[in-house]
Formats: sequence, structure tokens, C-alpha cells
Amino acid sequence: MQSIHQEFSVSFSYDVHFTKTLFHPDNELLVDAVADPDEPMPKKMVAVVDEGLLDHHESLLDQIQAYTDAHDETLDLAASPIVVPGGEAAKNDPDLVDDIHEVIYETRLDRHAYVLAVGGGAVLDLAGYAAGTAHRGIRLIRVPTTVLSQNDSGVGVKNGINAFDTKNFLGTFDPPDAVLNDLSFLRTLDDRDWRAGISEAIKVGLLKDAAFFDYLCEHAAALAPPTRDLDAMSHVVHRCAALHLNHIATSGDPFEKGSSRPLDFGHWAAHKLEELTNYTLRHGEAVAIGIALDCAYSHLVGRLSAEELDQILDLTSALGFDLYVPELDQHLDEPDHPDCLFQGLDSFREHLGGELTIMLLDAIGQGIEVHSVDRDRYRKAVSILRDQQGARTDIARSQPLS
Repeated sequence: MQSIHQEFSVSFSYDVHFTKTLFHPDNELLVDAVADPDEPMPKKMVAVVDEGLLDHHESLLDQIQAYTDAHDETLDLAASPIVVPGGEAAKNDPDLVDDIHEVIYETRLDRHAYVLAVGGGAVLDLAGYAAGTAHRGIRLIRVPTTVLSQNDSGVGVKNGINAFDTKNFLGTFDPPDAVLNDLSFLRTLDDRDWRAGISEAIKVGLLKDAAFFDYLCEHAAALAPPTRDLDAMSHVVHRCAALHLNHIATSGDPFEKGSSRPLDFGHWAAHKLEELTNYTLRHGEAVAIGIALDCAYSHLVGRLSAEELDQILDLTSALGFDLYVPELDQHLDEPDHPDCLFQGLDSFREHLGGELTIMLLDAIGQGIEVHSVDRDRYRKAVSILRDQQGARTDIARSQPLS
């Protein structure tokens, strides 16, 4: 037998910037992100824009066109921006990928051109997948516009769409060329989307940075609607993004070749809850419940103290998250039923491969991976969340009307 062993490494690097009014002609961040002295000609670009943004930023498409016109020595907007639906609808319609591919083909974009993705996490996923599969990879610049995409999904290396009733069944690991976080977009988010992204900050605080978790507790009132303090949120977005980027760089497995996926703490239940609620539950809202569930389970198996669990649940409630939805309880005694929450464990393992690997907590700031779970204790954890939510509802009802 003859064999040839091949081994090589590829270095990836990209910057995550934080700015305001990105598309004002005087803001040269986007120009700087694509400028290359070795390639002085204007860079061709196609923009993919989240339709939901246009409700609050009616002139956004004109701003993008005006910006590229003002910097035509560097940027060439090769077609009118492609407007796609926001939210999970962006990832559920395969025709949208074809539409983007068609524009890329018709405008003759090549591997030195750019797709500019402007929107929430689902739109970034869609545009990134389309860019990564055209010509085996067109350069991608992400402009995340939600808290969740600015502090989590938009700064990472994954792209994906849903298929075969499975979340992110199709996708790529393809880092962006740059991420441009425009904090101005956060001001126009509705309260649900503002809040939803904070769940990912809770997640990384619980796993990696107890001091950051303490900051969230101390600033919960400032972060929660109706206060919505942008300075506090800017700190949360920046610190959360930094923790995510550090994990990707130092975990030794940025493209998830192994069975460990620590940054998906709480996500095995979250993904299933999104499906069970027909995606009426925002991803961040589902993650908040999934985190609470895994924290309650961590306590029940003797890892997390009662005081720490109370602190986590109190923070989640103070930010305005629901801790329980009825879909948590459906068919819990029928683990093979397709609508049973425990089906999420099988999907979670299958998506990554290898053995089941679930992240739990030994303490705030200290995660621990396990490879098997006690479903009876998870049923008890669901009861804890149901009781906690019920008590919260009773308190709200007892408050006098203003």
C-alpha cells in the first residue's frame, strides 16, 4: 500500500468594528474594510438587506446607494440591494438563496468581489451561505443590526439555512472579511429584539466571565425595557462579542470538528422550542429558556448551588424574559414523540456528530461538559421553571393598576 500524507494550515483573520451611522458618507469604515492597495480598482459589491429594517429606516437603500456613489473609487454597487424577509423566514425559503445566486451570476461577481449583508442574524446566515457557495466563496462583510447578531451570531464563522425541517441543516464555516457593528440600529429595535440578544450575553457570562455576569445583574434595570440604556448595551455587545471571538480563536476547534460545542449552552432545548412554537419564539427568547432549564438541571444534579440558580433566574426575569412556555411540557413522558422536548437532545447530537455533549454549570463562570443526562431530573427542571413563571405571574397580577 502506498500513501501520501497531506497537511497544511490556513490562517484566518478579520476585524469586528463598532461604530455609528455606518452609511453616512463621512464614515469611511466600510471603505477601509474593502480598500486594498494591491487591487486599486473599485470593488464590485451586492447588498442583501433585511426587509424589517425598512420599517424604521425608510431611506436605508438610498443611503447605501449614496454611500457607494460617494466612494465610487473604491466601491461599485453592482445591482440594486436585494431585500429579503427578516427572521427565520429568511432561512426557511430556499428560493432566497437562488435569488442571491442569480444576482451574483448576472452581475459577474468574482472571488474578489463582496456580498454586503445588512440585517439580523437570520439574514446574515442566509447571505453568508449564498456568498460562501457562489464561486466556492465570495468575500463577505456583515453589518449586524440586532443585539443578538452584533454580540453573537454576526461575529462568528458560521452560516446556514434550514432544510428538511432541521435548523441549520445546510451551511458553511466561512469567516467574514469584516464585521461592522453599527450601534445606531439598536435604537429602533422593538423591545423583544432588544431583550432577546441579551440572552447570549448571559450565556457567555455564565460560562466564561463571572464578573461580566455580575455586570448584567447590576445593570439589569438599565438594560431592560423601557429604560434601554444604549451605553450599557454597547458595553454588553462589545464584551459579549469579545468573549465569543476569544473562544473561537482559542478553543482549538473553530470549525467544530469534534463533539464539543460549549457556546451552544442552552441551545439543545432552544432549537427544539423554536421549532415547537413554529418560530413565534425568538431565538434569543428560546435561548433564555434553554439556559434557565440547563441551570435548573445543573442544580438538581448537585453542581450549581441554590443561591446561584436563584441569581440566574432572577436576572432572566428582571430582564423580562419568560422562563416557561407550554411547549416545554408537551409529551415529556413520550420521549419518542416528535413534539417532545427531548427530541432536541437527539437533534443536537446528530447535528454535530459523535457522542452527546451538553454544557452544564459547576458555578457561575465555570462550565462543565457531560455526555449523558437524567431525563427525570430534566422533567423536574421543567417544573421549576413552570413554578417560577407562575409565581412571577401571580406577583404581577397582585400589583395595583396605575
